[in-house]
Amino acid sequence: MIMAPKDELYNLKYPIGEFVVEPRIDAQMLEQWMTEITLLPEKVRTAVDGLSELQLGTPYRPGGWTIKQVIHHLGDSHLNSYIRFKWALTEHKPTIKAYDEKKWARLAEYDLLDVETSLQFLELLHKRLVILLKSITPEELEREFIHPETGKAINLKRNIGLYAWHGKHHTAHITSLRQRKNW
Repeated sequence: MIMAPKDELYNLKYPIGEFVVEPRIDAQMLEQWMTEITLLPEKVRTAVDGLSELQLGTPYRPGGWTIKQVIHHLGDSHLNSYIRFKWALTEHKPTIKAYDEKKWARLAEYDLLDVETSLQFLELLHKRLVILLKSITPEELEREFIHPETGKAINLKRNIGLYAWHGKHHTAHITSLRQRKNW
């Protein structure tokens, strides 16, 4: 699932590598991903624990989002994913709604909202997300949605892996910045 590092900028952007689709997703892999999704809010909270407002306003890489924007983005992204799971479970191959995450990160809300609110939101959202994911039957895991930007069908098993990776990816943005800055 994780690719080898490439160069310094790549490593800052993808500190754990890019998401790679597994050719065969088995029950053990799904269980691991579910655990990672379950633990994400706690890991993110730990990653930002003790950071000052100045540190929260620091980009994790040149041209990248600030830590604060990353935290807010996690809630937005995982909320969209939660809705996509529900669409796929209740409709036949729905075409999902894409959103421009870069434009969302520039909305005033991202500056005005405190990190604690988004941390609490992520905790509550993940309680619901995990219950939903654990209730999905093996047959339902094969259900798909269509991503409008690629036109490709994405099954729910793959999407679980993507969001397990997504949480680790952004947590690593924070932890790797803290390590580089010795915070």
